[in-house]
Amino acid sequence: KFMCYCKTGEGDLRDSISAAEAKIEADKSSLEAAVALKAQLEKDLKGAGASRVEAEEAVAEAKALREKEAAAFAKASGEYKTNIAAVGKAVAALERGAGDAFLQTGTAAKLRQLSVDADLSAPDREILTAFLSQGEADGYAPQSGQITGILKQMKETM
Repeated sequence: KFMCYCKTGEGDLRDSISAAEAKIEADKSSLEAAVALKAQLEKDLKGAGASRVEAEEAVAEAKALREKEAAAFAKASGEYKTNIAAVGKAVAALERGAGDAFLQTGTAAKLRQLSVDADLSAPDREILTAFLSQGEADGYAPQSGQITGILKQMKETM
């Protein structure tokens, strides 16, 4: 039995040494690949961190712009709502036949300002301005239907 081992033992040891040397080379290659992958991943991580900072800055900038636009919209919306309400009150007052009483309200003052700023034709603007500035008490008596029509048209275009 001892003799058998001596004859075959040397061959087994050589095979074992060869396999171990091959495994060492394979492990070296795997280790080098892992080191290279680690370096690449660290580089990618730094790039992603920079991209994240840029993205956060862009989000903050967009948020600030959105807040500014929202504030401007809220202001303009409030003005538009006030103007539409003033025109609606004027139409209602004229349709009730309360033109003189309407001309003495703050809504009429708002409508006077609006008639200057509104997108109206020159004749419509003159008729409306004459009505709002002189009123029926000063001898100006336009057809209330014409004024009501102009005001309804203004309300629709707002």
